[in-house]
Amino acid sequence: MQVLRDSNVSKDHVDDIVLVGGSTRIPKVQQFLQDHFNGKEPCKSINPDEAVAYGAAIQAAILSGKHKELGGIVLLDVIPLSLGIETDGGNMSVVLKRNTAKPCRKTQTFTTTYDRQDTVEIVVYEGII
Repeated sequence: MQVLRDSNVSKDHVDDIVLVGGSTRIPKVQQFLQDHFNGKEPCKSINPDEAVAYGAAIQAAILSGKHKELGGIVLLDVIPLSLGIETDGGNMSVVLKRNTAKPCRKTQTFTTTYDRQDTVEIVVYEGII
């Protein structure tokens, strides 16, 4: 799984599996995760529909600075998928890599395909690259 590869953590070091969102109620999704994590069952004590709202409330409390007991928690809002533009040949040139913390600013220079070109169509893509 990509999140484990990105964090250089093996599945043996995962203590709890928390499912978020309605599709996590699908038995096949639950079975896949249980199989992947060597039989470890996903945590059922957190409502998957409320988990995102709970995380957003914690983020808001941290950003407001009014809840000092949350001072040790660091949450970053990141770009979940890489953002880029289509270049000559139909390839995606990544401008912002996925997991880049927001807000962010990036400058990159692109040139026209041929001399005296007076228009450019910019196609923006997002993907896992």
